[in-house]
Amino acid sequence: MPKPALPALLSIELTSPQSVNGRRAAFQSLWLLVRMRHAHDAGAGIVRLADLRGEVSDASTLRMVVSRAFRDFKAWRIEVGWGEDTQREPRFLNAERRSQGPFWLPAAEAKRVRVLVEGRAATTAEVASFLGLRSRGSQVARTAGSPPPDAVHLQDAAFWKQLVASQQAARQGRLMAPVAGENTGGSALESIRLAGTLAATDFQRALVTLNEAMLWRRLGDNEQARRRLQALKKQRLAHHVAGNDYLGAMECIVSAWCAYTARDLPLAQSLLGGMAEDAARALVLRHHPDVRFEWCNLWALVCRSRALALSADDMPAAAALAEESLRRFGEALAAAFESHSFDAAQHVAANMGMAAWLFDRVGLSDLPALAHDGKADTTRRAVQWIAFSEWLCSHTDGQGRSAWNAIYLMRIARGHCRPETRPTLAQFRAQKPLDPAAVSALAGPLADAFDAANWPAHWVQVAQARLADHRAGQRRYPGLQHCSLLFEHAWYAAHAGDLKAAEQSLASLREALPQLVPSDRAYFTESWNDALPAELVLEAKPPRRPAARKKAASRAS
Repeated sequence: MPKPALPALLSIELTSPQSVNGRRAAFQSLWLLVRMRHAHDAGAGIVRLADLRGEVSDASTLRMVVSRAFRDFKAWRIEVGWGEDTQREPRFLNAERRSQGPFWLPAAEAKRVRVLVEGRAATTAEVASFLGLRSRGSQVARTAGSPPPDAVHLQDAAFWKQLVASQQAARQGRLMAPVAGENTGGSALESIRLAGTLAATDFQRALVTLNEAMLWRRLGDNEQARRRLQALKKQRLAHHVAGNDYLGAMECIVSAWCAYTARDLPLAQSLLGGMAEDAARALVLRHHPDVRFEWCNLWALVCRSRALALSADDMPAAAALAEESLRRFGEALAAAFESHSFDAAQHVAANMGMAAWLFDRVGLSDLPALAHDGKADTTRRAVQWIAFSEWLCSHTDGQGRSAWNAIYLMRIARGHCRPETRPTLAQFRAQKPLDPAAVSALAGPLADAFDAANWPAHWVQVAQARLADHRAGQRRYPGLQHCSLLFEHAWYAAHAGDLKAAEQSLASLREALPQLVPSDRAYFTESWNDALPAELVLEAKPPRRPAARKKAASRAS
């Protein structure tokens, strides 16, 4: 059925009683339409829920006002859009999300709206007066007198100081609890909550919420992270927050991290893909190197996990994903240096090195990105990337070193040791893992990253030193890093013949496992059952295997 012809103009009378095309109209609906026309003319484009609050409604009745307005818009035969993408055609939008806003008029519809005062065209000052907006003159007067609400005040310095303290604590590994020592300050979580008490603008409050979500994600508490993300979404939808595009992009990335941590790879990739396809967020992704780093690094990790999972059944598909993973890691590294972030660069360098080694392990060493590398050369490349990560750590802040570089190198060092399942202690100790000196030799020109203070002569000492720092409060390693260190220490202690020390680490591992997601628990359960000597397994009984055994892919930060 053809769409009925629309009237050429929609005449809105602002004087009381307000009307549309000569018929009385609900004030709230008419106000919203005029506000959208004003936003279109001013170049702002969109009207947020916060713009309605206090003018036509309070928070408790906003949804009802919006629903009534859209019924009136339909009766007036004018199409109104909602959501961040103002290029979409309104009739194709999801009506269930309409109440969240923001709202906008397509250009063709804006041209049809004629705003009148007593039958003549309304002036800009009259429209602003009707909407309750300050005219240009009053804005000048306000600037000369009291500052606008979002102006920079001297007391903001206290907020930004506290925000920096939180971010510094996070870089130094002080996520939830302070580390031991003098003048280290509080934990990142404590600092960001204190920053929240000092926040004076909507943007500052939203930034606090985002940083809290990121901290909970790093701590492995997806439930808390998702709660803060939900709070951030409400803050962004309810207020016209400065920097909203950046906040929205980071909200999406942290949501994808939560999905990745829970091993929901399709959801993680869907969130990242949707972000890249969204007009506003794609713009942030293109021009904001920090956002681009986060997106590329996580996309590469998801592709890496999918490639490893597919390698046994569909090698061509696995190879394509592995190639994309390495390419995205390269883009993430470039973005890290573009933003002058050595901390970001060391993370992706380590991920890159581990990816090269893992791909080699599953038969993907002949990738074009790894061309002309045999197995030994692939191992050398992996070690050199991880050594580069460690070198970068030494040029940022030694306090902030994660345990991943040590964990990755210990896994690589024992990677070629593949005895029968549950070997005897004699068979187990007959294996010859690479020692730290041999790994350092593979690092070539980057061998100076492995200083004697942080890299003792034996792997069991490497793991033991980091675990001792964790217990003493000198470092605070999140759950998966801590569990990985415990297992590596148990493996190398058993290889050295110290079954008592291995048993103690496995006992600690058993207590720590419940905090991990099921797929990570499965990785340690399988390794405990199959990779350790029978005598040790008999004494330190492993957790029961899950009813449905699933292959757990090796984990990266």
